[in-house]
Amino acid sequence: MKGSLILAVVLGSVASGFSLDREAFTFTNYDLDVQVEPEQRRLAVRGTVTLRNDSSGPQKNAVLQISSGLAWHSIQVEGKPVQFVRQPYVSDVDHTGELSEAIVTLPKGVPPGGSAEMTVGYEGVIALDATRLTRIGLPKAAAINTDWDQIDTSFTAVRGVGYVTWYPVAMEVGNLSEGNSLFEVLDRWKTKEKNARMRVRLEYSSLPDDANPPVILCIGKIIRGAARGESSSSHSTDCSYDPVGLSVPGFVAAEYEFLDRPNLEVAHRAEEKTKAERFGEAADATAPFVKEWFGVARQKAQIVELFEEGASPFESGAMLLTPLSDADPNVLEIALVHELVHAAFPSSRPWIFEGVALFAQAAYREQKETRAAGLDLLALHRSAILEAERAVAMRPKDAPAADDSLIATAIDEFYRSKAAYVWWMMRDMLGEETVKKALAVYQPDQDKDPAYLQHLLEAQSKRDLQWFFDDWVYHDRGLPDFRVESAYPRLASQGNYLVTVTIENLGNAGAEVPVTVRFDGGELTQRVEVHGKAKGVVRVTAPKLPTEIIVNDGSVPESDLANNILKVQSGARLAAPGRGEGIREPVKCGRKSPPSAYSRQCFLRTLSLRVRFSDGVSGGAIWPTSSFSARPARSPVPSISSTPLSTETPRKASRFWLIVDCFRARKNGGNATGRNCRSLLERLMRSFSPMPTLTIVVGSRAW
Repeated sequence: MKGSLILAVVLGSVASGFSLDREAFTFTNYDLDVQVEPEQRRLAVRGTVTLRNDSSGPQKNAVLQISSGLAWHSIQVEGKPVQFVRQPYVSDVDHTGELSEAIVTLPKGVPPGGSAEMTVGYEGVIALDATRLTRIGLPKAAAINTDWDQIDTSFTAVRGVGYVTWYPVAMEVGNLSEGNSLFEVLDRWKTKEKNARMRVRLEYSSLPDDANPPVILCIGKIIRGAARGESSSSHSTDCSYDPVGLSVPGFVAAEYEFLDRPNLEVAHRAEEKTKAERFGEAADATAPFVKEWFGVARQKAQIVELFEEGASPFESGAMLLTPLSDADPNVLEIALVHELVHAAFPSSRPWIFEGVALFAQAAYREQKETRAAGLDLLALHRSAILEAERAVAMRPKDAPAADDSLIATAIDEFYRSKAAYVWWMMRDMLGEETVKKALAVYQPDQDKDPAYLQHLLEAQSKRDLQWFFDDWVYHDRGLPDFRVESAYPRLASQGNYLVTVTIENLGNAGAEVPVTVRFDGGELTQRVEVHGKAKGVVRVTAPKLPTEIIVNDGSVPESDLANNILKVQSGARLAAPGRGEGIREPVKCGRKSPPSAYSRQCFLRTLSLRVRFSDGVSGGAIWPTSSFSARPARSPVPSISSTPLSTETPRKASRFWLIVDCFRARKNGGNATGRNCRSLLERLMRSFSPMPTLTIVVGSRAW
């Protein structure tokens, strides 16, 4: 009976745990002593964690979670043991697919904004385990190449939350089988914990007679067996993360040798020295480019060899863990650009730190090859950005509020991929030298204001960038969606054509976008600024009639690229009229035969045309006629009016022409000049679409 009562109390406590607000507390400080025993694959942790209540009400219970391979031994508050209930908690934030959760009953409620410090003790085994991936159908070999974390005598590598939960966390369940559930949970965690501090004193045991003690590596810290504890079989180092930011605290230990270059250090096995040297050569080749953009490196980038050839690379800070493969030198150079930029250009803002490094990879490829090649590299990230934007748009209304702007987001696809596009767009708008000068004066310790970088760029460019940063950095307004609304060419001086192109942005985010006019034998590009839900006009002077108009060369991420091209078929050829000239040769509607052979298809196309008059000048009319004796109406009409064609008119007409006759209003008298006619015709043509349906006659005499 007593046993049943105890069981009921425990089950009741666990059941109530499911109603807990697991994310009520934020971890603000970790101070942990970690003992690693590779022969037993054992990890033992003792230390303190500090939690702050960020919820709206007092909290009597707190949740602590670690990997299911570890077990809770003790939890104390204010030096006294407290009651806690252990329970498994299925979640893919750990490689085992499960967490060991402790629901702690606090001695007293913690008010909003209040803190509680806990002394914790736990230990267990960290073995190679990819359960979370194999249970959703991933083959075991591929799963292990992704989740390669383990403690072993030959190689130890343990990454933090999202891989191995070796330090306490508290978050809701996240499962790979439920869409973006896992990534959304991890994003919230990273956002909450980015200002936390962590100090880890790591002690690694090895055999007393080990002639080659292991090298212990933390993020940005390398100990080569020189730091020893009280016994000769113990090696230790301190790993500090202040703040944690978006890095993943972890450690690596193995018998490494080192290749030392001016900008790079490679930790490798002795038998892989040749491959390590290739990485060094790639770093030497890319260093001048990185220095030109970001100045002298503040530290060395680090490459750490993963022993399994198929293991997935992992990056944290300026450290890259990767197999040392026989990769193409060009591929190695692009990869090394990323790490060298991290080493040269630190920032506490992820969208700057990660975004500028990915941008630099694309810019480096552009410099070595072509602009298109650089944009192709960026384009590899476009689908991920689109998926992330869709996921944000589809969030349930009752989901926790999230700030997805670049300055606050924890979504990888935003602060890495989308941010890289933002850097590319700023380079295109302001010029390469302007951006380089702003980067040269950037000081990470002075970047306290979200607008700090904006002000640096404005000071160098003398341009107002508020609209751009509002759309892309301070808010998440999605992506633009450009389309070519219309394009109208007219014959200008010296046989050139002035092409007037109207670009419409159907999206909410604005951008300065390139517009390319292609013609037989070449192309010309100009840029136009188009804000969200707005239009922009650009005029391009081309030596020939255009054949194709393209908005966006891929440098601006868009929600839809299918509407970026307007094909210009054989259409209205505009002759420049001169004083006293008669009627020019008309351009037929897709036919070389006379207007009398006008096809029914041509008639049907013209049914959508509308005529716009302006300010008392009846400068044009669409007029069905059997001969060319008709004249446009002379009397003034309202300033802006629209007259649709009758659907029956074309069927009765043997010929259908657009008659544009230039003249002045009767009260002014006299003939119109060629300039007036050209201007009037240009205004009239802007109202017609598509142009290829028109047969045009241009005259310059008064009626």
